[in-house]
Amino acid sequence: MANSRLQQEIKKKRPFESSRQEANLNVLKTTDLLQNRFGRFFREFGLTPSQYNVLRILREEGSPLPSLEVGARMIQVVPAMTGLIDRLEKQELVRRRRCKEDRRIVYIELTDSALTLLEEIAPPLLELHDRLSCELTAKEVKELTRLMEKMRSGIED
Repeated sequence: MANSRLQQEIKKKRPFESSRQEANLNVLKTTDLLQNRFGRFFREFGLTPSQYNVLRILREEGSPLPSLEVGARMIQVVPAMTGLIDRLEKQELVRRRRCKEDRRIVYIELTDSALTLLEEIAPPLLELHDRLSCELTAKEVKELTRLMEKMRSGIED
């Protein structure tokens, strides 16, 4: 039997222990490639993927959100949400506002600069998404999405 593409890419001499192991390693390899590519893209705009994610969440909400809520909506878990918000505030992309009723709650809101930046990012980001999955048909994209969601449902706590 011929070696799989992943087996060749990572120069694995023996076959995988199981098809599930090979599938999981394929997901990890693909994730790594996607993270690297998105990381390069966002660096062109002075952001990290996590910083963009915060801005995206706030834009989609359309109003300030508590920082804990922003953290709960992130694509990737960020252990140091406060530091992430600090850096965005330093770049003048977000503002913090304490809740008057409960001073422990800190709301995060976008600045006009962030909205302008998000408008600038949107077209080339959509193009990048299309380019990164251009080998897949529309039907395959839907199936991949379904499979990834199904896989995550078995992983999430």
